[in-house]
Amino acid sequence: MARLADYFVVVGYEHDKQGGGDGQGRILQRFPEKDWEDNPFPQGVELFCQPSGWRLVPERLEPSFFAAVLTDINSDRQYCSCFTFWEEADGKQAQKSLLSEGDDDDDGNMRSGRLFAPKSLVLVSRLDHADVFRNCLGLIYTVQTDGVSVALETLIGNLLTCYIPLAGGSQRTITLGAGDRQVIQTPISASLPISGCSVALLFRQLGIINVLYLFCAALTEHKILFLSRSYHRLTDACRGLLAIMFPLKYCFTYIPILPGKLLEVLSTPTPFIIGVNSFFRSETQELLDVIIADLDGGTVTIPECVHVSQLPDPLLHQTQAALSMVLDPELEVADHAFPPASLQPSTLKIQDKEIRAVFLWLFTQLLHGYRWCLHIIRINPEPIIRFHKAAFLGKRSLAEDDFLMKVLDGMAFAGFVSERGPPYRPIDIFDELLGNQAERFCLEEGSPRQLTGYIRELTEKLFKNENPYPAVAMRRSQRQSEGTPVPPQSQPSAFPHLDEVTVQLFMDHATAKLKAAPPIVKAEMKCMVPSGPPLGDTTEKNGSVLANSARRLEVVRNCIAYVFENKMLEAKKLMPAVMRALKSRAARLCMTQELNQHVLQNRAVLDDQQFDYVVRMMNCTLQDCSHMDEHEIAAALLPLVTAFCRKLGSGITQFAYCCVQEHAVWANMQFWEAMFYSDVQNHIRTLYLDFKENELHGPEPSGDSEEELGALEIASEQRRLWPTFSKEKQQELVQKEESTVFSQAIHYANRMSYLLLPLDTSKNRLLRGSGLGDAESVTNSYVTNSIAGSMGESYDTESGFEDAEGSDVANVVVRFITRFVDKVCTESGVTSEHLKSLHIMIPDIVQMHIETLDAVNRESKRLPPIQKPKLLSPTLLTGEELVMEAMRVYLLPDGREETTSTMGGPPLLPAEGAIFLTSYRLIFTGTPVDPLVGEQVVTRTFPVASLTKEKKIAVSIPIDQLVQEGLQLRSCTFQLMKIAFDEEVASDLAEVFRKHLHKLRYPQNVRGTFAFTVGQAGGMVVEQKSKEKNQTFKALSKNLMKTAKKTIGRQYVTRKKFTPPTWEQRSSFQSQLEEDEISVSEELDQNSHTLSSTIKPVDRQTMSNVVERACCRDYQRLGLGTLSSSLTRSKNEPFRISTVNRMYAVCRSYPGLLIVPQGIADSTIQRISRCYKQNRFPVVCWRNSRSKAVLLRSSGLHAKGVADFFKTPNAPSAGPSQTDSISLEQEKYLQAIVSSMPSYSESGGRNTLSSFTPAAASSSDGSDKLRQPKIGALMKQVMGSKEDVPSGFGKGGKRAKIISHYHPRASEITQNSRGKWGSIRGTGQIAQLAGSDPPQANGSPGASHFLHPQRSYLYIIGDKSQLKGSKQDQFQQWEVVPIEVFDVRQVKTSFKKLMKACVPNSMSLDPSTAFYRCLEESEWMCLLHKILQVSVLVVELLDTGSSVMVSLEDGWDITTQVVSLVQLLSDPYYRTFDGFRLLVEKEWLSFGHRFSQRGAQTLAGQSAGFTPVFLQFLDCVHQIHLQFPMEFEFSQYYLKFLAYHYVSNRFRTFLLDSDYERIELGVMYEEKGEKRGPQTFKSVWDYIERLNKKTPVFFNYMFAPEDGEVLKPYSCISNLKLWDFYTEETLSEGPSYDWELVQSRPEEQQDAERPEKAVCVSQRRVVWPCYDCHSRVLPDAITTLLQELQSLEMELGKVPEKWKDTWDKIKFTQRAESRLESRTSSRSLLMSSNLSHQRRAQGACLHDSMMGSSINLALEAEGGIGSTSVGSLGSRPSTSTLYSQFQSTESENRSFEGILYKKGALLKPWRPRWFVLDKTKHQLRYYDNRQDRECKGVIDLADVESMVPGTPAMGAPKNIDEKAFFDLKTTKRVYYFCAQDSLNAQLWMDNVQSCLSDA
Repeated sequence: MARLADYFVVVGYEHDKQGGGDGQGRILQRFPEKDWEDNPFPQGVELFCQPSGWRLVPERLEPSFFAAVLTDINSDRQYCSCFTFWEEADGKQAQKSLLSEGDDDDDGNMRSGRLFAPKSLVLVSRLDHADVFRNCLGLIYTVQTDGVSVALETLIGNLLTCYIPLAGGSQRTITLGAGDRQVIQTPISASLPISGCSVALLFRQLGIINVLYLFCAALTEHKILFLSRSYHRLTDACRGLLAIMFPLKYCFTYIPILPGKLLEVLSTPTPFIIGVNSFFRSETQELLDVIIADLDGGTVTIPECVHVSQLPDPLLHQTQAALSMVLDPELEVADHAFPPASLQPSTLKIQDKEIRAVFLWLFTQLLHGYRWCLHIIRINPEPIIRFHKAAFLGKRSLAEDDFLMKVLDGMAFAGFVSERGPPYRPIDIFDELLGNQAERFCLEEGSPRQLTGYIRELTEKLFKNENPYPAVAMRRSQRQSEGTPVPPQSQPSAFPHLDEVTVQLFMDHATAKLKAAPPIVKAEMKCMVPSGPPLGDTTEKNGSVLANSARRLEVVRNCIAYVFENKMLEAKKLMPAVMRALKSRAARLCMTQELNQHVLQNRAVLDDQQFDYVVRMMNCTLQDCSHMDEHEIAAALLPLVTAFCRKLGSGITQFAYCCVQEHAVWANMQFWEAMFYSDVQNHIRTLYLDFKENELHGPEPSGDSEEELGALEIASEQRRLWPTFSKEKQQELVQKEESTVFSQAIHYANRMSYLLLPLDTSKNRLLRGSGLGDAESVTNSYVTNSIAGSMGESYDTESGFEDAEGSDVANVVVRFITRFVDKVCTESGVTSEHLKSLHIMIPDIVQMHIETLDAVNRESKRLPPIQKPKLLSPTLLTGEELVMEAMRVYLLPDGREETTSTMGGPPLLPAEGAIFLTSYRLIFTGTPVDPLVGEQVVTRTFPVASLTKEKKIAVSIPIDQLVQEGLQLRSCTFQLMKIAFDEEVASDLAEVFRKHLHKLRYPQNVRGTFAFTVGQAGGMVVEQKSKEKNQTFKALSKNLMKTAKKTIGRQYVTRKKFTPPTWEQRSSFQSQLEEDEISVSEELDQNSHTLSSTIKPVDRQTMSNVVERACCRDYQRLGLGTLSSSLTRSKNEPFRISTVNRMYAVCRSYPGLLIVPQGIADSTIQRISRCYKQNRFPVVCWRNSRSKAVLLRSSGLHAKGVADFFKTPNAPSAGPSQTDSISLEQEKYLQAIVSSMPSYSESGGRNTLSSFTPAAASSSDGSDKLRQPKIGALMKQVMGSKEDVPSGFGKGGKRAKIISHYHPRASEITQNSRGKWGSIRGTGQIAQLAGSDPPQANGSPGASHFLHPQRSYLYIIGDKSQLKGSKQDQFQQWEVVPIEVFDVRQVKTSFKKLMKACVPNSMSLDPSTAFYRCLEESEWMCLLHKILQVSVLVVELLDTGSSVMVSLEDGWDITTQVVSLVQLLSDPYYRTFDGFRLLVEKEWLSFGHRFSQRGAQTLAGQSAGFTPVFLQFLDCVHQIHLQFPMEFEFSQYYLKFLAYHYVSNRFRTFLLDSDYERIELGVMYEEKGEKRGPQTFKSVWDYIERLNKKTPVFFNYMFAPEDGEVLKPYSCISNLKLWDFYTEETLSEGPSYDWELVQSRPEEQQDAERPEKAVCVSQRRVVWPCYDCHSRVLPDAITTLLQELQSLEMELGKVPEKWKDTWDKIKFTQRAESRLESRTSSRSLLMSSNLSHQRRAQGACLHDSMMGSSINLALEAEGGIGSTSVGSLGSRPSTSTLYSQFQSTESENRSFEGILYKKGALLKPWRPRWFVLDKTKHQLRYYDNRQDRECKGVIDLADVESMVPGTPAMGAPKNIDEKAFFDLKTTKRVYYFCAQDSLNAQLWMDNVQSCLSDA
């Protein structure tokens, strides 16, 4: 029995408060005035009566009621039911209150009228009967207001002396003495919460998903805040949330209604469930970790930083479906054709119980089987229960479920175990469900209909629990005046002051009467709690289908049997299969069971081999166990590791625990606790079984039934019998239990010392990687994880601190064991005396074990080492030296599937071998671990200089030895090494390896790279020599810098408008400039290379070396200049070789000799160079031999010079300044370049296409003009997707519009201009390519039919970001093409992603990490596409006669890529061996690409990282090579060779950043006259040249170039292919780019095998992917024939002829024979050069859809698609000539035909003709009629310049639409056509235009 109400309180508004601020309440009266002993009066009740604050209101409000919850210090909840009404306040008191509140303005209207103050009647109770309290307080208020003749003291006294039962399902009728009557029904079970309708209301307000989020958040201990305007709804929502959490109880802060003055509670760090009025919403916005549920708005807001774990997926879906059926029963039958009668939801009370039934079913599903994971460690005097979380998660296969993990770790579940763990107690509905219905739920959980039945059954039970007598209704006492208005004169009077004495006397009388009555004692029904069905072993989720197959278990059993039968050879064969089988849980359990059978009397002595095999299997088993040991594998192995042992000597035994220590599970405190509790439970069970046997008298029952009793059953029986035992018996049982726990604590102190103390304390890997250090963090210990880390990472083994480290390890272990013992013994009730003895005993145990381990460690070192594979020594290059001796490691598999058995090949990895660190490479050689492929040799190597990333990794693979330390080394040559150090490699040695590797990878300077250190005895001599060598040069550099500073100080006084001179005027213009020492000659005179006498003798030697560099040789080849005497030079030459940079004073990253315009003085160059980044001013690097257009390169302008660059010449000058003079000189420089073009001089300076008719262009039959429209569209693609392109330099400039001519729409046909392409520069107006014609220069109206659009003579490719807001002057002859370029950071990021895509570090089944997805995300192909696109644009511009200047970034990255590709595409010479070498030396080396910086070759570049700009260029060349395989003399292997060695640092070619640095270091000309070793090369070109003479590995057999061939490759991403250099690997020999190493291996193997193999063997051989080199195993036919020819010559005793001579002879002979043959259909591959005119030379792909129909001759090696180049040069046959040799089966090909009117020649009429468009022959033919077979005329489409809509002419057919006319202009004449209507005209124009585009 319990009091219905403990306190009655009257709280009113306090008018007499002092100070300002909000009002406050005070307790007016309280009954009883003294606190109850069992329930003290709660403080702060007045705050909860008015949570929003005490305030006066101008009108009387309706009475309100709500129930607040207060929690006392003992975590007991008290329910405060507040009934609030408003009374009229006294005038004086109200005014005083207003003044004290300080509201002067807002309350002015209140002072004139009446004010009402709140007053609250409060009932404080420990019982939650809100409805009863509402009725009682309402009755008291009604009696007072309606004047009922009942004393209020009587009502209150009766209320405070009313007692009711807590539970039991009884009903109690109470009355307060005012004629009222209430029936209180107590719940049947006190443990079940009473919810009423609160749960249903919560779901109605928030919805299913939101409530489930709150449910999961509450269980996972998040902060939850409810908002509502209604206090009653806040209380109901909090009550409902707690109700659905049953059987778990919420243990954190629970405040359904929080007063506004206590809002700071929301900042508490602990979880809570709190309700706050919406009035305070603004003050909750800053809560960043609180989930806010708005009950009024129906929303739940979860902050971004909060992650709410959800229910496991099947349960979540089933729960949502069940809740939907409850809340919306019509949903199930909504789609039925014949729906049943309307299914209305249940009433709120029933629906409330239905929802709770769903959650009760949910908890049954979550927690079923939990009682089988309870450990009972003490039965008497009180049960002590612990829960084995890891076992529960493992058996339920939920170890990775985040939600359940958090729930089991929470305080709610801890309270659940404490409350429901005892086996003998009263049970409720949840216990019954788990014990009886859980299995039923699991069997039929997939049936929704069955689930509905279960929920209905649970609903009935829950409803009956709350309403045992549903027919009895509670009568509510209402106000007598309810429903009728109260007149103003009869307003209720104030609540009277109650008589305390009367109430107290009434309570004392009732209390005395209650004491006199006999106590009502209801027997508590206790019984044994059912455990339910046991948890079965579930199948592993991630295991394969055969994971638990009987065959694999049989393999494990057989292997163990072989081990113990000493059949070691058989066991060795089975061991790899056993290692793979032990991945499954069933096989691991099987292994522990099998090993347990061989233990006799807790001991099993083995020999050395048996011991090794058993330890290997144990380690393999433990490697796959997590630190929790959820599958109880480590628990099963724990007794075995102390049983298996071997004899090392007399009295010295080594146990298995010494060899299985390095696993994380042993350092997990929870594992040891669970093991301890499990063993204690077993011993307690055994104790009571023995006790029961001794106590039994008479015949003994069956022993089987007793053995089947579990620990919980025995505990339940003992708890039932406990009251019947005598005190002596009880004391005896308690002592025996305590002794059992104490003995187990001693036992586990020994066990833990076995597995935590290492055999060698200096190698305690467990301490470094485990949680032992973390465990110390919660104690007062000063030992942390850093001690273990310092022990592991220190490699100074002679520091003298080894003993101290060992003692530290002992201290750590002692503290760990001590903390464990303290915890388990305190929880288990061990006496303090025993605990003290344990504290004394533990250090002695540890010390004794250390002494034993010292002896074992000494003896174990005397054992013979384990037989491991022999280490294979690698072959080294000449000069390559070993830096560290071999270290035994394992090469682990990475993400490439070819190395494993998943692709069908052999499992080559993991491989066991050694890693070698040399001065040049990192080499691994070894053999696969799998014995089936153990005879193969695995080699993986890469240069040390190519290392890009190194990091430590954790290793967990099934190999023979236990390894946990590993390194992952990634190379930019697309190699990845994942190595794991063998256990014999000390950790300090591994650290030394890392440091040596880092030192080699990043030397202090370039002198430390392998290219310089190879073959050198000492570095000091070299350093001193280099300093002496360059003293003179440095002095000259200083003097030159002084002169440059003087030049900078000059000021130009005036600035005149610059008028560009014509070609004829330049000779006189040049005479005004200063003379230079080196002149330029257009003629290529080989005898004129003599130095000028004007060169000073100091730098004459330097100049002689500069002249011989690649730049000067190429300039002479191109006719850009030769070195001659200044007296004989020609003044009419457009360019000259300038020596202004001979001392590298102008630009250090440029070469010494530069090509500049003839009319530009050196002093001008020095000034204009300052406007460019890095002083890299524009210089000429190539000239088109046909059009004489030049290609220039420079860097971008400085940011400060953009606004002033190329100002309008007519702009007024503010005054003489240096800036104006430099701007003028920049214009002069560019105008000089324009003036150097022959087309400019011939046109007299008029830059129109009509005036540009060079002689060389006339031989192309107008093919260039036909290709001109493509430039506009190509430029549009390069500059971006926008239509408008900026066209000038000045601010506010207009934009030129570029329109594609490939696919004109019908609406655009009539607007197309006569020209094929237009100027992309603005001339003050918008120059449209399709639309109105541009105006004439003289301002006269233009003739739209004959004028050509304008064109620029110089295009400047610039960065769009630097050219914003610039304007172009209409008199300038150059134009800017702004493009968007990528920077080196994008290249670096893209390359990293490309490496991870091509060489992933691990295999993954995630679709987001698939190869093609990663390749796409790397955007590497997009970067290649951009480079090729810009390059093709430049090629097109140069081919049309316009010069181009590439001016991007700093001029040494993207600029170098573009200009190199342009020259490669335009000049066939650069596609040969010599030409490509010269191109790289000139553009990349001499013009200063930063190889050292971009390659991070030294320590200074480490932070910048590796940026593969040169590799990107080689990839672009590879793409071009694939599309034009017959145009390159070198092969794809040549490009791969350069890609490998430009980062290998084997050669000095690609070191340093410029010629200046090479000269300064003294390495630029050192190769001359030096004596080199036979195998030592300093230049990669010399190495390639020598190797090319020996073998055709670099030669392209398909090489058959055409004279003057200009390549225009497709640049679309769909046409690009991934370079196989990124993905190929040869594990048999490593990379094939160090040719000496590759050639030596097969010959040695063949020589070794020949004597042994006398019999004939098969020539067939299995080629394994990723292992064999396909080009070597399966060579091409030509290489094989050449090798056989050399072998035959050697057998005949002849000197073998060089392969190149043999090849040339064969080609010459074949050509001679082919001339005698008349048929050309069947030609061999060797005749490919004669078929060059049949090959398709690919042009620029301007649109993806432009794939013209052509004949595929199948000569493309890679199957590339191309189209015949229209712009053929020289004597190349036209398209019609090309196809005329093929005889068609039909007389003619008709692609499109029809009638057209054609206007004849002069004075001839219009006549209808039958026209035929032949796309095959590229012709437009016409006949008299359709049947006519004789062609009357042919229009060759190759001659077509343009096709535009026409206008009716004289004599045209009548009654025909004007849009039916169109004109076709060719190089010879203009044809006028007229179709039948505009639609036919459109069709003809489309077809002809399509044919032109396809060409």
